[in-house]
Amino acid sequence: MKIAFVGKGGSGKTTLSSLFIRHLAANEAPVVAVDADINQHLGAALGLAEDEAAALPALGAHLPLIKEYLRGSNPRIASAETMIKTTPPGRGSRLLRVTEDNPVYEACARTVLLDGEPVRLMATGPFTEADLGVACYHSKVGAVELCLNHLVDGPDEYVVVDMTAGSDSFASGMFTRFDVTFLVAEPTRKGVSVYRQYKEYARDFGVALKVVGNKVQGPEDIEFLQDEVGEDLLVTVGHSDWVRAMEKGRPASFELLEATNRFALQTLQDAADDSYAHRDWDRYTEQMVSFHLKNAESWGNAKTRADLAEQVDPGFVLREGLDAPGTFDGGAGGEEIVSPRPQSPRPAPQPA
Repeated sequence: MKIAFVGKGGSGKTTLSSLFIRHLAANEAPVVAVDADINQHLGAALGLAEDEAAALPALGAHLPLIKEYLRGSNPRIASAETMIKTTPPGRGSRLLRVTEDNPVYEACARTVLLDGEPVRLMATGPFTEADLGVACYHSKVGAVELCLNHLVDGPDEYVVVDMTAGSDSFASGMFTRFDVTFLVAEPTRKGVSVYRQYKEYARDFGVALKVVGNKVQGPEDIEFLQDEVGEDLLVTVGHSDWVRAMEKGRPASFELLEATNRFALQTLQDAADDSYAHRDWDRYTEQMVSFHLKNAESWGNAKTRADLAEQVDPGFVLREGLDAPGTFDGGAGGEEIVSPRPQSPRPAPQPA
């Protein structure tokens, strides 16, 4: 399942996403964690020292490698230079999988051990002084969107993305790439106003949005959230001494996290698992193509000097293989599509 954590700045979004990642790892689930926030704090929240977090490779810095690998032998993509962040896969494209080894993970991911359990961590890279006045942060997350467009994940596999705070999460088509989006909201008027804004943005795209109430101190806070967000309220999280210790760099074993908060994290996992039954690969592919055509017309064609609409393979539907790894239903005509797979051990959007 592909899972996003969103919310306003200071809501506890990164802390909750890191706790969820730790919870999945404790359950021995395969996890790819992605820090796509303009403020890169997920690595630290997962226990990395400051120098270790700063040393994480930036996805954006490896964009040429990512494009060349994903392009594969797709005849509709003339070169890696003509690929943009919304370029969809087609016949001949290479697809990413959660548990495999491939050149993209080798260059852009690092393994983090959480109480002995491995998690792959990827980061967009920070918004640096060199970017000021010449780039927007959406160019940083373009590599994440491209990878998600080429990612095939199955049940009991998890990709968790800590999105940038505020409505910038909706500044590209990436917000449609998730099976479920957890919106972290405090029990305040400002917290629920962010929810209403997100709900409005998500409504026309079939985005599954669930609210996680954070910093809840008592029944009145819960009642407030219930009144304001209704059935979208999934669970609430209160104070945690374990989290306070973690933020001081002195976390105890994760199994010592308070029982109420462990229950809340399991509720999140259950919601993510339940979303799998509603996955619609056809709609997922259609949305991918729709955003690509919008990007092509608004800026992509001019930037690449190519007709990027020709990159769309009309017979291709991204989906899980039914018979063998790397084999996909071609949609129209029932043709099978084989994508090379390495051996494994186990709204107009802004330009990229």
